[in-house]
Amino acid sequence: MIPFNDYHMHTPLCGHASGEPAEYARQAVAKGLREIGFSDHAPFVHMVDPGVTMSTDQLPEYYEMIEAVRDRYRKELIVKIAIEADFIPGYEDKTRAILEDYPYDYVIGSVHFIKDWGFDDPSQREKWNDHDVNAVYRDYYELLRQSARTGMFNIIAHSDLVKKFGHRPTADMSAEVDRTAQVFKEAGVAVEINTSGWRKTCQEQYPALNCLEIYAAHGIPLTFGSDAHRPEDVGADFERAVQLARDAGFQEYVLFKDRQIERVIRL
Repeated sequence: MIPFNDYHMHTPLCGHASGEPAEYARQAVAKGLREIGFSDHAPFVHMVDPGVTMSTDQLPEYYEMIEAVRDRYRKELIVKIAIEADFIPGYEDKTRAILEDYPYDYVIGSVHFIKDWGFDDPSQREKWNDHDVNAVYRDYYELLRQSARTGMFNIIAHSDLVKKFGHRPTADMSAEVDRTAQVFKEAGVAVEINTSGWRKTCQEQYPALNCLEIYAAHGIPLTFGSDAHRPEDVGADFERAVQLARDAGFQEYVLFKDRQIERVIRL
């Protein structure tokens, strides 16, 4: 079995993805998916980096681009229009303004920065040598909790992204994850099984199984995402992800529309 949907996919507008949206849709149909959601990177609110996110001026083009794919594949595939936005403390109002400009089906929140350090940026990888890994994890989970409390996001992306380059804590982070799950529950956000981790140095999906077990125990809604930055990665490793979800204790996953859970599907 594969999930009904892939909710985490990008476009060339972010500056580091390849392939046109129609190619992603075509791959989704070939994979047997019935619903996809494009969630490209929203403009940064604290700096400009055209190699990482769209610009504000590109947002109309993005929306029109996905609408065109939705119309083209209407008979074969449900196409949702979404966006992934970074949580940057102190820039909540600016972020909210960007997200309210268009009627997205869902918004994915992500944390890629601890202060001014892009901890998952390959060009800043050496900075890990200057940080205590346990402290980085604690800071990261605190930022996840803050992001959920803003109410801006429907899904929290790759919720242990700090392990991307293979850095693992020596301390037990279960209490941090449990506190994070409690906040997610109160905020009503979902988590994703993001299969791109299997394609990274860490060689593990985001988040790890023990984290998924905690989220499942707290009744956090679940989605699936490939985080595809090229068409061939759409739906990648989804059969494996479904089994992992079941192993963690999840019995269902959700679909979104108009920023609300539209449908619950049994695993």
